[in-house]
This record gives sequence, structure tokens and C-alpha cells, in this order.
Amino acid sequence: MNYKKVLSLKNLSKSFGRIVANQDVSLDLYQGEILALLGENGAGKTTLMNMLFGHYIPDSGHIEVADETGHFSELTLGNPQGAIAAGIGMVHQHFTLAENLDAVDNITLGAEPLRSLRRNRSKAEKKIQYLIDNSGLSAPLNIPVGRLTVGERQRVEILKALYRNVRILVLDEPTAVLTPQEADTLFENIAAMAADSLSVIFISHKLREVLAFSHRISVLRLGKNVGEIDTSEADEQKIASLMVGTKTSHPERMVTSVGSPVLRLENLSIAGRGRRDSLKNINLTVFSGEILGVAGVSGNGQAPLAGLISGMLRPEAGQIILDNQEVKQINPAEMIAKRVGRIPEDRHRDGIVGSMSVAENLIIEGLNEKKFQNYGMLKRENISKHAEALLTDYDVRGPGSAAPAQLLSGGNIQKLILARVFHEKPLLILANQPTRGLDMGAAADVAHRLIEARDRGAGIILISEDLDEILRLADRILVMHDGAFVETETRDRAELGLLMAGQAA
Repeated sequence: MNYKKVLSLKNLSKSFGRIVANQDVSLDLYQGEILALLGENGAGKTTLMNMLFGHYIPDSGHIEVADETGHFSELTLGNPQGAIAAGIGMVHQHFTLAENLDAVDNITLGAEPLRSLRRNRSKAEKKIQYLIDNSGLSAPLNIPVGRLTVGERQRVEILKALYRNVRILVLDEPTAVLTPQEADTLFENIAAMAADSLSVIFISHKLREVLAFSHRISVLRLGKNVGEIDTSEADEQKIASLMVGTKTSHPERMVTSVGSPVLRLENLSIAGRGRRDSLKNINLTVFSGEILGVAGVSGNGQAPLAGLISGMLRPEAGQIILDNQEVKQINPAEMIAKRVGRIPEDRHRDGIVGSMSVAENLIIEGLNEKKFQNYGMLKRENISKHAEALLTDYDVRGPGSAAPAQLLSGGNIQKLILARVFHEKPLLILANQPTRGLDMGAAADVAHRLIEARDRGAGIILISEDLDEILRLADRILVMHDGAFVETETRDRAELGLLMAGQAA
């Protein structure tokens, strides 16, 4: 690895009101280095990178970046275009794509003049295809982004940064929506680009990829640097101790006896616009006291499956039977009334109302309860007390229960949703990517709570693109491919990967 410094963050601090996001944080990056930036949710990782990219202006401190000749100059703060001109690119954890435009237009937007792009679209497409061929990140190029799956949109975000020929690439949870094979391919190609002088900072909660692909690890805790370690000298317990100050552990999966069916899907079909929107005459039974894991590559029917169970979609054929009764009126309110707890894939779009307060979001599915309202008049004191108890119990960090939910970090929004769901002790839990974007401590807590819910008799559908999570938690595993289920008894990672790709194991 080349030890020529290319970036230096010096004593950066940033506060939002009384919340200190970063305090005197300094960080160096070297040419050809892959640096992993770790920390709990709310530790200040994304805020730090947003200051680097110009989205936030630090309260104090400065940033120096080297040009192609190695000469350092101070970066103009609060100016994303200046960061891009300096060779810095950032892939955000939450998508920044125009959903009405296709992938080509999104990737080239801001990088090419619109009139020039219309004349030279084929040239742009060739460059994008070259990037796809060399990164392993495939995505439909000529379909509006709003119709792509979450995983495909994430790949478009990464391609958008690579298109700009960056020298310093910042990745915020880049593999959160990728399969293990896709994640490995991505990092193998990033490693090859790093060997060719690309410098990378990536934020991740997946320690397997951190230990496998980074050169150095820097850890933030409560907005401060708390340590750095060469990856060659690190292991999971050393990293955990730096991140949270204590050891963390996932629960051991134990075989349990299941009860009666809580959910049956019988001969159920949806004819969507393509495989990502379709289900083909599927049958599924979920039993009380089990975690059913649904593995699969993003875009193979997981979205319509989750939409049906949450009440967002109606089948064109077939039946949904919940607690031995057919569900006649399929809508979210009916599913909530029938004690279905829903953890959605897209926490921002489907999990919260960002402009409403944290406290209001915690009771949004229980507004009819008399303890929260009386003849339409909200009982604010009860709502506030309820919120404060859940925020403490689930360690939701942020500016307080009265603040808009949109001010929470992505991980803390997820913990808010988990608090709302688990508190109600539902009969059936749809857990769709429940630990995406969570730090290792929070992910372990989710795992414990899922197992606790299973042990008290809930049926749980765990949809996850994290195959390690499926193997760790699921009592039974199904693979989704091309809108249908593939039955399997294997728990071999490689064999499941083949089934996910549509190949016989």
C-alpha cells in the first residue's frame, strides 16, 4: 500500500442545538488505502463524512486534500461541488436519486450537460457498462429508478460516484442492500481500484467485510475518536470493545417446537410489471413459535410478498388466512387490527412520517387506543410518557421525543420502528431487513428481541439479504427466486447462494 497522505480532517466539530455530533475529530487517509469508519448508531460517522463532502459546515476545524501532484490545499467547507472538483465522491446511506429518471440519467446528472447528454447518451451508456463490467454492480439502465428494487437503486448510487472518476471515495453502508456474493464482488473490485491508487473510506456495521477488505479501522464513540487499529491486528471483540466499551454477542439459535399455523398464503398470485413485482401461485405457512427466514437476491418477489403481508397490496388470486380466519379486507389497518407487526424495508418511506414527532410516530398505529386519545383529542402527557419509556428501553438516541422523526439517524429510526412493533407483542411479525444499517450492538439486540418474540409464541417472517443473519436466526429457510419459493433444508452458505442465483445447489 502507498503511504502517501491524500486527505486530512483536522479537529472537526459539529453540533445540532444541544446535540454534539462530532467533537475535535481528526482523521487521515492515504493513497490506495481502504479505511473502515466504525461506531454505534449516532456516533457521528455520517455527520463527519457529510462535512467532508460539503453537506454540513463544521463549527470548527478544517479539511485539507491533496491534488494529483500531491500538493495540499484547504477544502472550501460547505460546498459539495468543491469536494467533487477535488476528486471526492460520496455514496450516501439514503438514496439521492430522481425516481422519475432512468439509471443513465441519474448517473450522469450533474456530470454531463443535459444538451450534450442527449447527443452523447450512447457514449455515457458505454462508460456506465464498462463500470458495471468492472464492478460487478448490475442494474437496469433504461427503467425509471422508482421502479427499481432497493438493491438496484443502491448499485446505481455507487455507479453514479464511480462515473465521476473520483480519487477519494466515501461509502456509507455500501453493502447494506447487497447479497453476500455481490458485496464480496464489490469489495474485490474496490480493492483492485485501491491497488490502482483509489482511496476509500467506508462506513459499515458488517464486521466480516471490515476485517476482510479494509487496511485500517478508525472508531468513533459519542462523536469522538476513540481509537484506530490496523485491520491485520483486529478481531471482532477488539472492535466491539472500541465501539461500545463492552463485548457484544448474538443469541445462539436453539431448536424449538412450533405451534399451530398463524399465517397461510394459499395459491396466491400477483401479476406485476416484471419479476420484481410478481408472485407466482405461492403457498406459505408460518407457525407460532418459529422464525421463517426468506433469503434471496433483491428483486425476486420479496417486495410484493412483504406488501401482501403488511396489507399494502392485494392479491389477484388466492387467500390470506391469519389466525385461522381468511382476511377479506386486505389493507394496513386490517392487518394491524389482526395483530400483524410490520418492520418495513424502506424505513423512511414506509416506516415513519418524518414531519411528525418521535412520540407521535411511536403511537401512530395505535391512535384508537383510549390511553392515547379521547373522542379525537390526543392525550399528550400519556403519549409523551409512553415515548420516553420506549426510547429508553430501545436506546433510541436523538433530539428527544418532541422532535420530528426525520431528525433521527437512519439506525435510530429503525430502532423507533422496532420499539413500536415489539411493544405491542404481535401475533405475526414481518421483519423486512430489520438490522439493515444497525451497529453490531443494536443488531444483536434486534436478534434477541426476535427470539424473545418467537419464544412467547409469535410467528416471524424474516426477510433479509444478509445471508449470515438468516443462518444465525432462522429456524426454517425458504429461498425466493423469480417470484416463487424454493424449498430447501440446506444451511450451507454456498449452496444457498446458488439457489438464490436460480441454480441447483
